[in-house]
Amino acid sequence: MKPKALFNWSSGKDSALALYKILQEDQYEIRTLLTSINQEFQRISMHGVPISLLEKQAESLGISLIKMELPKEPSMEEYQQIMSTTMAKIQAQGVTHSIFGDIFLEDLRKFREDQLNAVGMKAIFPLWKKDTSDLIHEFLDLGFKTIVTCVNGSYLDQSFAGRIIDEKFIDDLPENVDPCGENGEFHTFTFDGPVFRKPIRFEIGETVKKTYPKPKTTPEEEDGEYTFWFCDLLAK
Repeated sequence: MKPKALFNWSSGKDSALALYKILQEDQYEIRTLLTSINQEFQRISMHGVPISLLEKQAESLGISLIKMELPKEPSMEEYQQIMSTTMAKIQAQGVTHSIFGDIFLEDLRKFREDQLNAVGMKAIFPLWKKDTSDLIHEFLDLGFKTIVTCVNGSYLDQSFAGRIIDEKFIDDLPENVDPCGENGEFHTFTFDGPVFRKPIRFEIGETVKKTYPKPKTTPEEEDGEYTFWFCDLLAK
């Protein structure tokens, strides 16, 4: 009997490649996808992808989907409560492992492992410490197709939002931007590739600028903000 696992699905390229590797290794039974949703906007947190496209991905993958709805700006206590309730339901299905597409953020990995250890589950990271330049080229060579849905204005300008990732996109990235966007420089929506039964059809809508307050580290620090560009995708 293979251990039962949930797959933390962001809708983007790292999730798709990690899922591909897990399915190829065939060591776990993937019982469900788990995706965090912004409750107010009914979109995938950070990626800005509408739920309708997320559901089409799950249908094409042939894997059930659990949507974990979070408030717009949840406190840590709210997040912990929602996560605990969600994980309890998933564990009731006999799930013992949780799979992530993270690559090299040590703090994030420790946070995930600590959260899971507290409920007796184990975290799996199939892409961990892989070279991100190698990963993005492997992703393209496998036939995956993905579009940039969100860019962090601190790293990239508006023109990168709504672009399909290809070799030209990689070449155009500034030197300080990770080719997989692992530091949050950009987020993606994967719409075709070897894990899907059929491509996800969508239309590209307008690109919207959104700003968020930058938290102060000291009382004397001046007010600031983060700028993000979101490319809206519309299901067909």
